[in-house]
Amino acid sequence: MLFLGTIENKIDAKGRVSVPSDFRMATKNDDFQGVILYHSFTHKCIEGCTMERMEKLSDATDNLDLFSEENENLNSLIFSDARQLSFDVTGRIVIPADLLEFAGINGNALFVGRGKTFQIWNKDEFEKYQKETREKAFKNRPSLSFKKD
Repeated sequence: MLFLGTIENKIDAKGRVSVPSDFRMATKNDDFQGVILYHSFTHKCIEGCTMERMEKLSDATDNLDLFSEENENLNSLIFSDARQLSFDVTGRIVIPADLLEFAGINGNALFVGRGKTFQIWNKDEFEKYQKETREKAFKNRPSLSFKKD
């Protein structure tokens, strides 16, 4: 399953937020019932994925030279910063304060589907980013090629 759509949910005083039900459904095939969150290294937001996706990232870094700077940087940026967050009985997680602060999120969190991953944004920041992205896409007209089965 894929993470699709954009959903805004309120964060309570303890940092708890309900993960959108469609996003929880996208984790159903995973042995771990929860999500992995870490600081984005491309945007001012929180990156999220399943444990299965995190294992694929780990496998991909195994293809890099063990002692390379690239391997060191990727492992540091992704794995050392990752938080494994289980769903409570109502489908909520507690987002750590440092992640919320990094993304400038307070009050509400905007869950943004990205296919096999998702992001959590400050609503105003995401709207600005999305507007700029749409303008670039309209101007540059990117194209996609589908893999042949």
